[in-house]
Order: sequence, then structure tokens, then C-alpha cells
Amino acid sequence: MDWAEGESVRSPEPTMTKLAQWLWALALLGSAWAALTTGALGLELPSSCREVLWPLPAYLLVSAGCYALGTVGYRVATFHDCEDAARELQSQIQEARADLSRRGMRF
Repeated sequence: MDWAEGESVRSPEPTMTKLAQWLWALALLGSAWAALTTGALGLELPSSCREVLWPLPAYLLVSAGCYALGTVGYRVATFHDCEDAARELQSQIQEARADLSRRGMRF
């Protein structure tokens, strides 16, 4: 069936982006943390749990920062040079310069 004959085009299924997934997870964790720390659920937590629960977001933030720093450091340390791609890029640069020189541009 042709488009002109009335075939409908299906729109893609709406998907949640990675940012939206992270924001939902943070909202869920944040609301659980707030409910536990404010006593909104009516639970009586021991004082040792409350002492750990209050600074938990700061601990998680520092842990995420350390993980990110470690990941970036590892990726930089294990980065591989692409010598073939570098040679190809240099040859393309030389071709572009030669073409521009033919057209009257001076370097």
C-alpha cells in the first residue's frame, strides 16, 4: 500500500531519556529519604539510623563524584591513539590546502 493510498505512518513509541530516568530515580530516592528523615511515615527509627540517614545525600554525592573522577582518570589512562586515523586526517588536510591554494588562498 502506498502513502497516497492511505497508509498511516506510525509515530515512534515515546521513550524516556536517560536524564529523565535519572531524575525519576533521584526524585524517588529523595522522597523516600525525606519521608524517613521527617517521620512522615510514622516509623520510629533508632537514633543510630537517623544519624546515618541525615548526611546520606552528602555521602552519595561525594561517592558519585569519586566514581566520576575515577572513571575519567581510567579512560584517560587507557586512551588509545588512532595512528591510521591521524595519517588519514593529515592527508585530508594536505588535500584541502592544495585545493585552496589552487583557488588562490595563501597560507
